[in-house]
Amino acid sequence: MSSVIGLNGAKDNKTKEERVRDFVKSLAAIEQAIEPFKEQLRDLKKNYVSNKWLDKKDLKLALKAYRLIKDDTDIGELESMFNKVSGGK
Repeated sequence: MSSVIGLNGAKDNKTKEERVRDFVKSLAAIEQAIEPFKEQLRDLKKNYVSNKWLDKKDLKLALKAYRLIKDDTDIGELESMFNKVSGGK
């Protein structure tokens, strides 16, 4: 059990198990809140495939490219690591 002084000055004597339960409850609430957005993304992908604008491979690659850009990934470093992992193929 840990004893921590909280932001309001009160002692917090929660056990690790209580903190895990609190975390899981918060996680479940967040997961539930974002589910409509996940469904919207699934529908968007399905729409692009059903209209034959892009196939599933195109969507997967576009999503990977987007995440690389969003994370400001250095393509040169990525290529170097890819070559190391793949044995230089």
